[in-house]
Amino acid sequence: MDTSPEAFEAREPGRGRAARTPWEIPAKGWTDIGFRVVLAYFGDRVGFIAGGVTFFTLLALFPGLTVFVTLYGLFNAPETAVGHVELLRGIVPAGVLDFLSGEVVRISSAPPTELGVTLVISLGFSLWSANAAVKWLVYGLNVAYHETEKRNFFHYNLLTMAFTAGALVFVLITTSLVVIAPVIASFFGWRMDIGLAADLRWPLLFVAYVGAMALLYRHGPCRARARWRWLTLGGVFAAVLNMLGSAIFSWWLSSFADYARVYGSLGAAMGFMMWSWLSVTAMIMGAELNAEMEHQTAWDTTTGPPLPMGVRGALVADTVGPRKGAPGAVRYTLQYAEELSRRLMLKLGKRPEA
Repeated sequence: MDTSPEAFEAREPGRGRAARTPWEIPAKGWTDIGFRVVLAYFGDRVGFIAGGVTFFTLLALFPGLTVFVTLYGLFNAPETAVGHVELLRGIVPAGVLDFLSGEVVRISSAPPTELGVTLVISLGFSLWSANAAVKWLVYGLNVAYHETEKRNFFHYNLLTMAFTAGALVFVLITTSLVVIAPVIASFFGWRMDIGLAADLRWPLLFVAYVGAMALLYRHGPCRARARWRWLTLGGVFAAVLNMLGSAIFSWWLSSFADYARVYGSLGAAMGFMMWSWLSVTAMIMGAELNAEMEHQTAWDTTTGPPLPMGVRGALVADTVGPRKGAPGAVRYTLQYAEELSRRLMLKLGKRPEA
């Protein structure tokens, strides 16, 4: 069978089978992509994978906060730090923000010798936990792109450690945009409007987030690297999902949920855990969108000179995804419907038919 992009386009016209960029995919092709992305959330168990990342992220949270506020407290007065930390309101849940403010005051007031020991211990444990979270995330990216991990032990661990270090640098840079910048400005005697800094955080964080996601999608999965044009939209999609999820979750917390009443002193941690789960889910769904965009076209989406299908080194580039309503897609949907029906009947106490 002819596997050229032109042949696929002739067999299934108007679906973007010969698209060289995502912008060339017509509306009918985006319907196919959206259909497969929705199925991928359940088929790839995105929520389950995000839970694994969240667990290790939560382990890294408290020692990581200790490292951050320890370094901050070495150079700034507690009352000044709390005012700058408030600029993060709207980015992190209110409970976590209140906890961070309290930690700034508590750790900054500790003796210098205690701060040094705390810094070393917390940094080591935070790096280990964060690296474990990154490994789970890389696993999720491999699942999204339908790949298995084939890199050797040293390559894999160097990659995850590089991502871990990059994530820490990303957090420091993005936090500096809204927290440290006023401190530097006041040190040099520059006048800086705190409200203006708070307003500028959203576009700056959005651009930084999309860029970080594109890097993650390009180097994280164990496959031939995709071209940047097939990675950017997934980063934008993840950023928008993350912002919407954070806004809805914050509204839900303020309007309905009271984690402090249910979980007591663990309320802030539980709020962070749910917010982190939503954020990681958005990251993986961005990868799912990128994968299905590549899956929609028969054109080579990997870097380097164009290669024929089957030798490109990436499953979504070496195959073409089924269109909405195709036998393969319908069969997959029916299998899921049957499984959901079986689980519902078990919950209702009914025995499903064999």
